[in-house]
Amino acid sequence: MKKIRINPLALKDLTDIKEYMVQKLDNPISAVGIVEKIIQSYERLRNFPSMGVSLSSKTDIPTDYKFLISGDYIIFYKIEGDYVSIYRIFNAKRDYLNIFLKDD
Repeated sequence: MKKIRINPLALKDLTDIKEYMVQKLDNPISAVGIVEKIIQSYERLRNFPSMGVSLSSKTDIPTDYKFLISGDYIIFYKIEGDYVSIYRIFNAKRDYLNIFLKDD
């Protein structure tokens, strides 16, 4: 079983998702539910770290990042020894590849 390690940017992404839904959409119950669903999705990576798709399948850039879809959100991660490191979490409607690859 792998351990989950969360990058500070991924934690900020989760906070931003929740805050957006609470403040802009006035829906705190849904906000909590969506964040919980995202967390449950990446927690499954403990037992099934290879279940995501290689990011190289979406871009011509060779990379060891993988991604996992959770509802309307995309979780970017790497398998690093005993860890699954969660790097970013984006809404799928955003230009996530451009943002993610620019950050990396």
